[in-house]
Amino acid sequence: MTVLLATCTDWPDGEPGFEALNTALKARGIDFAWASWDDDSVDWAAASLVAVRATWDYAVRAEEFLARARSLDQSRLLNGADVFEWNHDKLYLTDLGRLPVVPTRLASASAEFGAAITEFGTAVVKPRVSAGGAGLIVVTDPLDSRLGQTLRSHPTYPPVGGPRIAQPLVESIRTRGEVSVFVLAGRVISQVDKLPVGDEVRVHEQFGGGSSVATIDPAIAAVALSANDWLTQRFGRELDYVRVDLLSYGDAWVVSELEAIEPGLYLDILPANAEPFADLIASRL
Repeated sequence: MTVLLATCTDWPDGEPGFEALNTALKARGIDFAWASWDDDSVDWAAASLVAVRATWDYAVRAEEFLARARSLDQSRLLNGADVFEWNHDKLYLTDLGRLPVVPTRLASASAEFGAAITEFGTAVVKPRVSAGGAGLIVVTDPLDSRLGQTLRSHPTYPPVGGPRIAQPLVESIRTRGEVSVFVLAGRVISQVDKLPVGDEVRVHEQFGGGSSVATIDPAIAAVALSANDWLTQRFGRELDYVRVDLLSYGDAWVVSELEAIEPGLYLDILPANAEPFADLIASRL
């Protein structure tokens, strides 16, 4: 039985720290290969299982990526194309029911930006379809010229435009940072804390942010498990994996993102994440 680990051409060997996952899969006798999701020379239909891992260009080629996911046997695709369809558009943040979440408003027109900035004071505006912090801006003025531009937020990223969302600037991002909790097959396995630098609000490494392994905080883990339970109800099945990103907002921990497509496992700083992920793959086989 062959497992295909879907990646992209920029990361042909897989995500940072891929060696740990390779070792864990080999130890379980699992035949696997990393393959770029858009490589038509790969016989995707022949795979016993497909696990999306480092498809980090999907946001700029969303329709192509989703079409590839839909073309696969869904019983052999971890999480499934319906989850990817829902999760790739940050509109899902307005669809989380009673889960605690950073307030999120749709904002694609001047009046909507104005309303959001009036409500929040300082707003974080980001494209609905994006990854890695691409296209994110912080605004206090509804007439900010950047709101009408297609933005290139980083030299290596393509320009990002289209519909956007607006959220309040959560000030704790600069002090407590963002927390990522990994949930595999309904079980919390690890926690990573992330901090931006300087005036930046993005915690990603390409913007200077840093990540560190943390002891699992029971209160934070409880929110992550609540999110996992909500997803189970939403899709009628428990997801294979989800990374729940959280911020301290007011007096509570709230969801900032749900990463159910291709969340990095932070194997470069937390190689131990490879073991439960390899167990997940083995159990699905």
